[in-house]
Order: sequence, then structure tokens, then C-alpha cells
Amino acid sequence: MALYTYKTSNPAFSRDVWKGYASTSNKMTVSGIILKSFFCILLVAFTAWFTWILQQKGYNINTIIYSGLIGTIFFSLLTAFIHRLASVLVPLYALSLGFFLGGISIYAESRFKGMPLQAVGVTISTFFIMLFLYKSKIVKVTGRFRSVLVVAISIIMTIYALSWALHFFNIKTPFTILDNSSYLAIAFNTIAAGVAAFTLLLDFDFIERKKNHVPKYMEWVATWGLLVTLVWVYVEALRIMKKIALN
Repeated sequence: MALYTYKTSNPAFSRDVWKGYASTSNKMTVSGIILKSFFCILLVAFTAWFTWILQQKGYNINTIIYSGLIGTIFFSLLTAFIHRLASVLVPLYALSLGFFLGGISIYAESRFKGMPLQAVGVTISTFFIMLFLYKSKIVKVTGRFRSVLVVAISIIMTIYALSWALHFFNIKTPFTILDNSSYLAIAFNTIAAGVAAFTLLLDFDFIERKKNHVPKYMEWVATWGLLVTLVWVYVEALRIMKKIALN
């Protein structure tokens, strides 16, 4: 099977992002992705910390949160279409992401002390557990596994989109129930967190297949893809903990 026909659910690892790079001499490596991932995580941590400092000094961080969210979406879209500029766009994405995550973490901390740190711990633990499962081949990424996970991700994203849209217009439906702390909402977020965790396996598998076959600058795109999944895990962990605490 040709490398560019491989399928994954993460938009950073889609076929259109990666095809056509097999002839490049300077190749992507796993060690390069690891270094860039650590660098971007440090950037996220820096702007998240800076947001906390601003909040403690009395600044209104709502603007920072929304600016971070807009920046995250903007730089993600640019990264998806302009791969050669990923070395600039992905760090900017990480900085924007830090503002957004820092803001929502502040709100979580103000209501539930210690919860953001616990969610970070869950995210880190999930990453290494999934890496162990992948490397030890306890869980194998097969064609059926990918197909089921892609369908699950599509369903979850559709439900989230409908829930957010209906909540925006203040329309009450079964989808808006997911915004409260009911057992149904907790169950949905638990399933979503599980799917997010298993998405890491697809990311690991895709990187493993693409290493030494695509250009060096695609390490930044791979880093972006991993960050997208890790953020999903973190946000789901926060949502689950918040809803359990409210019960």
C-alpha cells in the first residue's frame, strides 16, 4: 500500500497533507517530532502561565481567551494548507493555544481547586499509556480499528457542533443536555475522552509509517497533529471532572 493512501482521523495526518513528498532527501524523524513537541508544549505552558499572571493582576482575561481561540483556529487552518511555513505557524499555534487553555484553566481552578493540574496529569498519563500500548502492540492499529475510530470521531464532533449551535440560540433539545452535569452528559464525555485517547494510537501509527519518507519540515505538522489530540484529551478530562464535582 502506498504511503499516501494511509487513512487517519486527525486532519494533520490526512492524505492531502502528506502525499507527494517521498523524493525529498532531508526526512522527518521521530526524534525531531519529539523535540519539536517538547518545544511547543513549553510555549503552551509559557502563555498559559502568562495568562494566569495577568488574571492575578486584575486584567479581564475574556479577551485573551477568545483571542487565543481565534488564533488557534487561524494558525491551524494555515498549517493545514501551507505546510512549508509550519515551522513558523505551529509555534504561533502553540502560543495561541496557551492563552486559550490558560484562560479556561483559570476558570476551572476558580471553581474547583486543583482540577486543571489533575487534568494535566490525566493527559500526560494517557499519552504514555497509549504510547506503551502502541509500542508493545497490545493494541494493534488495523484497518477496522481505524474505520471504527473515524466513525466515532465524526459522530462525536457532529454532536458537539449541534450542541454548541443549539446552546448559542438557547434551543433546548436532547443535544443540549450534554452541557449539564447529568449522568448522560458524563457518560458522553467519558466516551469522547476514550476516543480521544485512542486517536493517539492513530497518530503514533501514522508517524511510524511516515518517518524517513517525508520532508524534515513535516515534523512541525506532525507536532501540530499531536497537540490537537492532546488538547482534546485535556479538555475532555476537565469536562468530566467538572461534571462529577457538580453531582
